[in-house]
Parts: sequence; C-alpha cells; structure tokens
Amino acid sequence: MHYLDLNIELTKEDIMLKEAAHEFARDVMRPVAQEMDRMTAAETVAPDSPFWEFKKKAYELDFHTILIPDSYGGMGLSPLQQALVAEELAWGSVGLLVDLAVAAFPAYLASLVPDEELIDEIIVPFCECRDGKIAGCWAITEPMHGSDTITPGYPSFHDPNIPSDCNIADDGDCYVVNGQKAAWVSGAPYATHAALFTRMDEGMGHAGSGIMIVPLDLPGVKRGAPLEKMGQRDDPQGELFFDNVRVPKKYLIVGPEAYEAMLDITLSMTTALMGMGAVGVARAAFEEALAYAKNRVQGGKALIEHQDVQKKLFNMFGKVELTRQMSRAAHVYNQNTSTPAEEYSVLCKVYGTQSAFEVTSEAIQIFGGNGVTREYIVEKLFRDARAMMIEDGANDILAIAAGHKLIGSYPRRD
Repeated sequence: MHYLDLNIELTKEDIMLKEAAHEFARDVMRPVAQEMDRMTAAETVAPDSPFWEFKKKAYELDFHTILIPDSYGGMGLSPLQQALVAEELAWGSVGLLVDLAVAAFPAYLASLVPDEELIDEIIVPFCECRDGKIAGCWAITEPMHGSDTITPGYPSFHDPNIPSDCNIADDGDCYVVNGQKAAWVSGAPYATHAALFTRMDEGMGHAGSGIMIVPLDLPGVKRGAPLEKMGQRDDPQGELFFDNVRVPKKYLIVGPEAYEAMLDITLSMTTALMGMGAVGVARAAFEEALAYAKNRVQGGKALIEHQDVQKKLFNMFGKVELTRQMSRAAHVYNQNTSTPAEEYSVLCKVYGTQSAFEVTSEAIQIFGGNGVTREYIVEKLFRDARAMMIEDGANDILAIAAGHKLIGSYPRRD
C-alpha cells in the first residue's frame, strides 16, 4: 500500500529515496525482524543470525550513514530526507532502525566537532564500511540512572549529591574509564565503538559529564549477555563494563564545559527520530488493520462496513498523520538552527510513541482473537510500540523535564 504524503513539494529525488527505503524495509527488514523476534536474545547476535545479512545489505545501500554529511562520506541527506527514510525503515522494523541509528552515533557525534584524527579514524572508516562490521552504540543509561541522565536543564541534573555508576578520570595522555553502563545499550552486544556519555566531574552532577568515543576492543572492556525483552527483540541490547580502560584523549568529543549544550543537540535529534519511528510503527499497524477489516466478515458483512470500525480506523489514521507532520517539522527546524527547541522534539517522542501504542492496540482490537496470536504482525508491533514509551527516556520523565523547560522558554501573558 502506498501511503499518501501531504508534502506536495517532495522532489523526484525525495520520492525515489522514500521508495527505495520502503522496498528495503519490505523485502529485507520486516522478514528479518519477524525471524529475530522468535529467537532468544543470544541467537539474534549469533554468527548464523539473519541480523548480519540485514546489516550487510543496509550498509551496502548506505542506510547506516543517513545521519552523516556527504562531506565525510555519508549520504548527506537533508533533515526532511532523513525523516522520509526513517519513517519507511521503521515501517519495516523500528528495532532495526534504532540499531542503524546507534551504529552511526560515534561517527555522527564526531561530525559535530570535526577533528582530522576523528575524521580519519572514526567517520571515514564507518562510512566506507560495507559489511556491517564497524558499528557504534550509545552508552548513556546506567544501572541506577535511566531517564534522569537525559534531562538537561532540570534541577536534579545539576545535583552533585547524585552519584554516577561510570566515571572518566584524567590520567596524563589518556582518560581512564571505570564503571558500568546498563543493559539497555542498543548495539552493545556486538558494537566496535561506544559513544560514551558519562561523568567527569562529580561536583556538577549529571551536567559534569563528557562524551567520548571508546573503541570496545581496548583492554578492560567487557560485555554482558544480550538482554531478553518484550519488544524490539530485533534491536540487540546489553551491558558494558569498564575496568581501568585507558582511552587516548583524542577520542574526547566534549567535556563538562560543553556537555549540556551537546546533550541538548543530541536529544533534539534522537527524540524527533523516535517520533519518526513511531510514525512507521503506527502506520504499519493501521495498514494491517485496514486490510484485515476489508476481508474479515462479522455480522454478515465485512468489518470495514461497521461504523464503529470505520471510526476506529479514522482515529488511527489521524494519529499517524499528526505524528508524521509534527516529527518532520520539529526535526527540520532543529537541524537548521544553532539553538534547537528540544521541547518540540520531546513532544514528537512523547505524543508519537503514545499514539503508536494506541494505534497498535486498536489494531489488535480490530483483529480480535487473531490479534493476540503470533501469526499476525500486529502483536509484534504492539510490543515494539510499548517499548518505545520507555526507550530513549520514559515518556513521563521526558514530559516533566520538557515542561520545566517551558517555564523559562515562554513569556507570561500580562
């Protein structure tokens, strides 16, 4: 089914890019995602897993570089084109989309503060990789810290009494990393590099953190077992442990002096990306429900002929479209300004993932008993959508932090 796009200004290049992404999502991502969903977590990253064939094909088509400028060898997509591709890939599998996004994280962050050594050692090799064997992960969540690590500007973010589970210490020509990152690190079971967000100055609380690229083959790095979870089982996640890991100083992206600003920039991209992912998941569920309603007969006529079902489908359709327009607009704006309005990206994530959860739930309701069986994809879409409401920051915590930011962002009407 070709979904109508209200943007009448899409160029031929935009449309071709969107169609290519959809074909890849349909022919490669969705079958692989469904197969991985039935595997154990360990099996998903085993040598014979279909995951590796997906990675190879995605890299061959440059989908691993959708966030990287063409000046460094990436696809060089506009913010709108990034949204077009992300929506389609999430339609195939939001878990595999997340995997591709975090794979690019070290190279993406390095591209924001271009340094010749980082370009040569991190960005170019990643962009030129065609077999999927170079991949990053985003290591920010900790055993005792989850969503509170991504609330810049909130009072607790600066609280020096809140300890960290992972720290960076200065030691001559290296930084030494000690501690643990929690089991929710996407890509951790196999990544070659980590984009490590962690504490450098305990006296500043979370704001005293830094961002560093850590090659995961350094002595002292260990990985936990892949995580068994309810949704997005096609996105391998796991723990990272650091025991006196010595990292050359050239791999530091930013220290405490610029950490909060860089985190704002990062989150304005990641939370909008989650909104785009929600579009893909919700649209997939809507399309499945619409097709099923046209063929399933109850009460002597097709489900689609029942007014209640028509109303359900219209409400589902509306949530897909509203999330799409909002996430595209926020992403395009924030990627074209030096001071991103992060609260709009957070809105994409919070509203979008909540909407995806509601749309996938309604899809199951339309499918009836069939909807709760593994024979149909809607139950997987439901589990994936539910995971998104916690992934990249729990919706309730993000809403509180963004709401706090509104206090200073908008003047009071006299």
